[in-house]
Amino acid sequence: MQRTPDRSSEPDECWRIRRTHEDLDRLGETESVFALSNGWLGWRGTLDEGRPCDMPGSYLNGFHERRKLNYPEDGHAFPQLSDTVISAPNASLIRLWVDGDPLDVRTGTLHDHEQVLDLRAGVLHRRTEWTSPGGYPVRIRSTRLVSLRRRRVGAVEWTVEALDEPVELRICADLVANEPIPDRADDPRAAAVIDDPLAGELHQVDGTAGVLVHRTEHSGQRVAVAVAHQPTTPDHFSDSLDATEDRIRLSLTGTLSPGERVTLTTFAAYEWEPVDGTSPGDLADQVMTEALAARADGFAALREEQRAALDAAWRTADVLLDGDDKLQQAIRFAMFHLIQAGRPDGDRTIPAKGLTGNGYDGHVLWDTEGYVLPVLTYVAPEVARSALRWRHAHLPQALERAAELRLTGATFPWRTIGGQECSGYWPAGTAGLHVNADIADAVLRYVTATGDEEFLAGPGLDLLVATARLWAGYGHYTDDGRFHITGVTGPDEYSALVDDNLFTNLMARRNLRGAAEAVRRHPEAAGRLGVDPAEVTAWRAAAEAMTVPYDAKRGVHQQSAGFTEQPEWDFAGTSEKDYPLLLHFPYLELYRHQVVKQADLVLAMQRCPGEFSAEEKAANFAYYQPRTVRDSSLSASPQGVLAAELGHLDLAYDLFTESVLQDLEDLGDKTGDGLHLASLGGAWLALVQGFGGMRDDRELLSFDPRLPDRIERLAFSLCWHGHRLLVTLTADEARYELPDAPTGTTVELWHHGERLRVSAGEPATRPMPSVPDFGPEPHSPDGRRPQGR
Repeated sequence: MQRTPDRSSEPDECWRIRRTHEDLDRLGETESVFALSNGWLGWRGTLDEGRPCDMPGSYLNGFHERRKLNYPEDGHAFPQLSDTVISAPNASLIRLWVDGDPLDVRTGTLHDHEQVLDLRAGVLHRRTEWTSPGGYPVRIRSTRLVSLRRRRVGAVEWTVEALDEPVELRICADLVANEPIPDRADDPRAAAVIDDPLAGELHQVDGTAGVLVHRTEHSGQRVAVAVAHQPTTPDHFSDSLDATEDRIRLSLTGTLSPGERVTLTTFAAYEWEPVDGTSPGDLADQVMTEALAARADGFAALREEQRAALDAAWRTADVLLDGDDKLQQAIRFAMFHLIQAGRPDGDRTIPAKGLTGNGYDGHVLWDTEGYVLPVLTYVAPEVARSALRWRHAHLPQALERAAELRLTGATFPWRTIGGQECSGYWPAGTAGLHVNADIADAVLRYVTATGDEEFLAGPGLDLLVATARLWAGYGHYTDDGRFHITGVTGPDEYSALVDDNLFTNLMARRNLRGAAEAVRRHPEAAGRLGVDPAEVTAWRAAAEAMTVPYDAKRGVHQQSAGFTEQPEWDFAGTSEKDYPLLLHFPYLELYRHQVVKQADLVLAMQRCPGEFSAEEKAANFAYYQPRTVRDSSLSASPQGVLAAELGHLDLAYDLFTESVLQDLEDLGDKTGDGLHLASLGGAWLALVQGFGGMRDDRELLSFDPRLPDRIERLAFSLCWHGHRLLVTLTADEARYELPDAPTGTTVELWHHGERLRVSAGEPATRPMPSVPDFGPEPHSPDGRRPQGR
């Protein structure tokens, strides 16, 4: 078998992700890594021929089926139904038979095989040289894209070439519904599997184009997929198109001589609507029109559009990291998937896995507001706005859920697809009320970064007021005048139903203060919500009286009231094979010990940095680092940010490495279910907030940068009130500039306590601050320190 040449030293390789024949035993991981999306349509990076395949997937944002939840013993307000993402009909399949033998990289002789994700062009290339079991060699090439400019459209350009002698070929381009999905019931984080979720309503063909329309049984959704094929064959080839309820197949047959080739390009268009929205025929007409328009424009035009869209996106999203080509490639991979995860148009959000897999049932969690929107707010603010508008669109359901739980204000779901609570009843779900403050926090950061007062006066104010009302009603005062929030679960899911979770309390305080300030700025808008001065006064009072648990004996803040007095976890008696702990220990044991699944109090110090002194941060980090096992991919990033702030730069670098390589190296052995978008977003935060020292909790952006020795230069851009601020850091200096702004534009910011004015054409340069010294790096639990590169 021919080895693919090592291109790791080529400059452009930092823009490409490759997988070869040596990676065929990592199919699930590869399919997720090579997934293409535009925030509406997502195709997993499966092989064109569909076999071998770990998990097929053609996803549409919000498209799902509903299933009943069963409980051994039911109770009031237990969610009765859950939603699970399902695959729409797959239009990317092109199968090949060579002299009767199907193309399968596991049979015959595989001479060369490679898939390449081009991060600049936004396409997935594939090249395979294969000799069939019958002894006939062929070369297959394909290029696949999901259009960033055309919401409904995906396309594949596929070519086969005979190499040594004439060969009989049969080529079938399939549009297939109800592909079988493997069941992974051995892991509670895996998705439920719904067999044959789509019922056919309409199928028709016209020339080399066709359309399928299906509907779901329980969620009341209708999906239409059209394909318009463009075959280029020798004259003696024949073609036919046939359709059944679940399949449309274009077949090409003929003899191919050496040097001849067949090219088949498939243009597909997808759309879904509620069944009471558009008729099957009207929906079919919509997608057929779009597919035919794409075919008329041609594949080359789609590629040019894709490159133009990415050139514009990369202007702000690109991060330069000199010193480690692998990590340079990895951060671009992370940013690419964040770019393609959302859409600026409409009201769409971003699930935890994006549209790359069915992990977590395709649900939206607090990961979006906690880790993804803080990045998109600065690199694609219009996408962050769209995601927040999606939350606002589902505010009525959050108000209904709060009433069902006998709470005030709004209670947004812990897990959802269509706005309804989808998680089975367990303490870390219903009691994870911090999701409401996370949404409010995302609103406040978006408005601060963009100055979008129109959004604040509309959807933003609605969200801030509804969530502030939750905290004002849920919390209570004690005789000492302190305000408490009890019976909640914070980010650390190894603790549940605790009192005064510090993260939740501080985020609720920010929510209450932010809502009060928004009402002050937009009193007329507040009037339509019935907000009166007494209510605002109550919000401010609760924020000022908010309990912040602190252990004076140990000199550290408590993750929750009494946490530091619980028994210690026996780390010495916990073996490497016992991780993740949730798969090997009962939650009862986890809940009562000082063991932390993911950054909780440390995350609070990242999100609310002004609430802690430098000395408090150092003491807290030293206490919680030895107790945090990072059984969640959400943990490495905030730990890395705080490690960098406190001068533990080697640890910060290794935590950033873990976050950015989570999926490229499948560190949690779960990438096959879809990418960890929060970890990819967290990698950007680890760089920008960690080594860049960026904080956005004040009126102006502030920077207190420091670089580890292994990074020679770090450069990143931020959108700030419509301008691109470029920050370049080296070992000696920090440079701030406005490379695209018109003359006369200025931006003010803080650099290590000094207020700077940056003007267009006049970069500001300052020396890098000295790295603080808070003592040696705190130790991690046995075997749980991130591995260095």
